[in-house]
Amino acid sequence: MKNHHFTLSNEQLIQRILTLETQLSEQKSALDDKEKAITNKDNALLKKDKILLKKDVQITQKSDKIASLEEYIRYMTQQRFGASSEKWSPDQLGLFDEAELLSDEADVEENTTLVPAHQRKKKRVLFPDNLPVTDIIHDLPEDEKFCPHDNQALRHFSDECSKQLDYIPAKVTILNHVRRKYMCPCCNDYFITAKKPAQPIEKSIASPGLLAQIATHKYCDGLPLYRQSKLVFKRLNVELDPTSMANWMIKCGQLVQPLINLGLDALRAQDVLFMDETVTQVLKEEGRRASQQSRMWIMTNNTDQRMVLFHYSPTRETSVAELMLGDFKGTLMTDGYAVYDSVAKSNGLTHLGCWAHARRYFKEASDAQPKGTSGKPEQALSYIQKLFRIEAEIKTATSDEKYRVRQQESMPILAALKKWLDKSLKHPVKSAKLTKALTYLSNQWSKLSRYTENGAWPIDNNHAENCIRPFVIGRKNWLFSTSVEGAKASANLYSLVESAKANNLEPSAYLKTVFTLLPQAETVEDIEALLPWNINKAVR
Repeated sequence: MKNHHFTLSNEQLIQRILTLETQLSEQKSALDDKEKAITNKDNALLKKDKILLKKDVQITQKSDKIASLEEYIRYMTQQRFGASSEKWSPDQLGLFDEAELLSDEADVEENTTLVPAHQRKKKRVLFPDNLPVTDIIHDLPEDEKFCPHDNQALRHFSDECSKQLDYIPAKVTILNHVRRKYMCPCCNDYFITAKKPAQPIEKSIASPGLLAQIATHKYCDGLPLYRQSKLVFKRLNVELDPTSMANWMIKCGQLVQPLINLGLDALRAQDVLFMDETVTQVLKEEGRRASQQSRMWIMTNNTDQRMVLFHYSPTRETSVAELMLGDFKGTLMTDGYAVYDSVAKSNGLTHLGCWAHARRYFKEASDAQPKGTSGKPEQALSYIQKLFRIEAEIKTATSDEKYRVRQQESMPILAALKKWLDKSLKHPVKSAKLTKALTYLSNQWSKLSRYTENGAWPIDNNHAENCIRPFVIGRKNWLFSTSVEGAKASANLYSLVESAKANNLEPSAYLKTVFTLLPQAETVEDIEALLPWNINKAVR
């Protein structure tokens, strides 16, 4: 069979190549179209993935928001309807021991059902020894003082007594100051009038006793002036204008300023001071809106000679704390407000942190949990409660004894708590309240643990908080001060009322003594005698 060899001409070869190139181009175009379609599909899928991812993020954010709102609702429900005390039940102390707290399981928010204890003690009313006693004799009629068996006269041999507290309503009287006038009967040229003692407010109808009662009602009882006018004095058939009463309080606040200055000097001479502040509002203050919040600061001590000093300021700045502390060089106990850190550092003060604040944040985190569950907040509270329990046991001990006990018993608990804290911070938590509590404890740790270095140093700032609480309660009733002068007067009068209470003085009696004797004071010694710890014991 013969082989036929076909030889392509150059033209045919070129044509064949062109045909093949055209086919390749068409195939390439088809592939490009397919790749484009695939790319479009990939882009569409990627777009969908981005949308889904965005939706997942939104869902996560909404879930976190819902969880945060649920936590807030639980917390506010507890604040509104639950017990207001921050005390931790002793029955809960045993829920967590150190071994459990430091285990791996401690990093998990376990659900432990809490069964609150129910224990109530009936309080018995005790009759004060200093109250006057009026005997009311209940005797038998004369015809019943004979024996029904032999008709012999009965002999009195004992009494059966039962006591009641009685209330004698207040009354308002008029003090008529009569100034005797004299003249010479011979020359008729010499006249003399007896002097009237200096008054707290000259040419005023208000006596020291009335001023003291008004101040006590407002600054001790939280009764606004307009309510006093309607509910107290009107019932006694006395018409007192609230505006006049407000002016009286301002003048009384200015009157006691020298006494406040001496109290401030006494505080600056202490070894340990407590400071705190809270909001207040002044309607008429130059350069500020009526809605702007101002501050009422407080400084006090914990010695036998207690002074509670209130100070009004429109700001919460460092300069206010520096002004109040002056040349104080001792130990300062405060909450975690950064201003105090700055002041303590610039003045070379030993700065202590407040364990009550640390406990409060964990208590809030506990309150925000679902009902019947427990976890990290309770673990922290268990540790902190043990620290406070030690302090309660050594409350009356000497400073040296307190230092020894703290080194032996408190330091191991602090070490275990610090280890638990460091481990907890490594694991993120969803609770905003718990995050806040852990962060506060971590940031304040050096100041919180410092109290163990000296037996004379306190564990918390409750001395200041207890003193400022009456102001906070009163603020709910009278709401605001009209003027700066009124706010400053309130600060001075609150200072005297709370200082009197801190020194076991009856506030109204103390204020009456101050308002009576201070206008007559001529020397610094006369004013010093009116300080709460120097006042005549008769006002106790």
